[in-house]
Amino acid sequence: MKHLVQKGGEITAIHNHLLRASPSTLYMHVSGHGDPGKLATVLAGALGASRTPFGGATVGGTSPPGSPGPALVGEGPVPAKATAPDQTLDLNTAAIDAAIGRQGRINGGVYAVSVPRSEAPKDHGMVVPEAMGSAIAINFQPTGDGKAAITGDFVPNADEVNPVIKALRGNGVEVVAPHNHMLADEPRLFFMHFWANDDAGKLAKGLREALDQVKVAKG
Repeated sequence: MKHLVQKGGEITAIHNHLLRASPSTLYMHVSGHGDPGKLATVLAGALGASRTPFGGATVGGTSPPGSPGPALVGEGPVPAKATAPDQTLDLNTAAIDAAIGRQGRINGGVYAVSVPRSEAPKDHGMVVPEAMGSAIAINFQPTGDGKAAITGDFVPNADEVNPVIKALRGNGVEVVAPHNHMLADEPRLFFMHFWANDDAGKLAKGLREALDQVKVAKG
């Protein structure tokens, strides 16, 4: 944070994603606008200060001989193995798709579903695309016997926050505190992380009930 503030970056949120994470980890959202190269340098310096490991090395350090270069900041490109056509999960992904009403994709051992809002969110007057984190993110990680651990981000507006919470809690899904990711978003949006480990089909139906409380784009 200190490095980002000194270099002109904006801090937009600091929060947790899970209630019992070990070790306890906080997430910090940042914003910046300007020359891409300069912004990347600022972010690399901040990541180096946090001792974030990238590709077997810490940002700002050097990779071991023969190792691949550092990963990109943010989600970056999905590794080839994450989208290989023969990759499978111990989950009935077709049933998940049917329940949620969206088709997900396998990414690094997790079944990920992205659901954009019906309107195009803006921050400081600029459209924030789905790839920049404005969409609802739902992830299923198989835990055996048809069960899955789920986590991700719902993106409701103020009127939708409590209906979404009610739907999630009514289906046995834990909700982490509503928070913001942006400072000047239009419409004003909130982000809510969630967690559960239960029958994947049951959880998918509960998530659909929560999605029905949000104005999402047609699938």
